[in-house]
Order: sequence, then structure tokens, then C-alpha cells
Amino acid sequence: MIHKYKFFLLLMTFFFIFMLQIADASKLPLKDVIITVDPGHGGRDPGTRYRNILEKDLNLEISKQLRDALLSQGATVHLIRSEDEDLSSKWDSAKKRGDLYRRILFIQKVKSDLYLSIHLNWFTNPYHQGAEVLYNPINSNNKILGEKIMENFEKDTYTKRKLITTDLYLYRNTRVPGVLIECGFLSNPNERYLLQTEKYQKKVAQVITNGVMEYIKETKKDTKVS
Repeated sequence: MIHKYKFFLLLMTFFFIFMLQIADASKLPLKDVIITVDPGHGGRDPGTRYRNILEKDLNLEISKQLRDALLSQGATVHLIRSEDEDLSSKWDSAKKRGDLYRRILFIQKVKSDLYLSIHLNWFTNPYHQGAEVLYNPINSNNKILGEKIMENFEKDTYTKRKLITTDLYLYRNTRVPGVLIECGFLSNPNERYLLQTEKYQKKVAQVITNGVMEYIKETKKDTKVS
């Protein structure tokens, strides 16, 4: 009888812990928000590089950290690529355009509420540094999302760079809210070192996640995320 009583108590304890976890999950700020994370480049397209350090590889590592940070806040997250590949088809006459077109289709297919395109910057002058966010005005929410993420980069990484517009193919053809995030300069020695460390990758991921949470809070004041 004592053993049955102990088993019943243990069962009830697990049940209450489970229910508490469900209740906590329902309060997470990104619950029911579908986010696509797009690690830029991949496969035949390495992006920018410094010797054997390739942008495409660091984009993927940062994107995986970002996925985990967003998941921890309740989001549903889709990675456009989870390994070293591009999305072009063997039938594409223009491989890069085909890759970008299929990224747009992916964002639409999973019914994304927003997308985050992860890249690294490069400039001939190695003193250039800092993260920056770019947006296209095709969707009015793009600027709001960009501002929120940029504000968090300014606060937590002390970047001096500012939010700017872009007319690149992917961003001018994607109506889902989203931005291009240049997480730092691979051409800058200090940033190049930091961007290769797991600690800094997690920091960048958290900065972006904080911006996304502020964006969701802002846009939900008037309307549901579209």
C-alpha cells in the first residue's frame, strides 16, 4: 500500500511539472510566431572569405545559434539550409538567381511570419567594423523589424553602423517581413576572431532575438503579424 501511495505521489508530481511547463510555454513571447532563418550563401557559393575562413560556414554557425535562441522564446523556426549546400537546381541557367528564388519560395511555403537573412560583411579597409541591418521597403514592417534589431546591436555590441535600405534581389521580391543582417566584418581582424567563437555567435543570436521580440510586441499592438 505504501509503495502504491509513493507511486501515486510521484505520478502526480510529474503531472504538475508537465502542466507547469505547458503553462510557461504559453507565456513565451514568440509563441505561435513562425520564423525562417536564412544562412546566406552555401554550396558552390562561399560568400566572402579570409584565407580558409568562409562566410558561408560562419553564417550557418550563427544561424544555428539564432535558431536555438528563438526556439527558447517559443518560436517555430525553419532553417533554409542546415548544411553546406545551395538551393539552385541543375536546370538553372543562372545558379545564383535560382538559389535566391528558391529561398523566397521556402519562406513562403512554410508560412513565415518573418525571415532573418544572416550574412557577414567585407570591406577593403580592415578598420571597418560592426553589425548592420538592411531592409527593403516592399513591406512597411521591414523597417520596424530592422530598427528593433539595429537598436539592440547598438546597445549590446556598440556598433556605430546604422539601418540602411537594400535593393538586392531576395529582399525586393519577398513580401513577408524580413531583413538582411550583416553580423560583422570578416575583413576586420578583431571581428573576424570574435565571429569564429561560439560565445560571440551566441551573443549575436541573442541580440537578434531581443530585437525580434521587441518587433513582435510592437506590431501586435495594432494587428496580428502577417
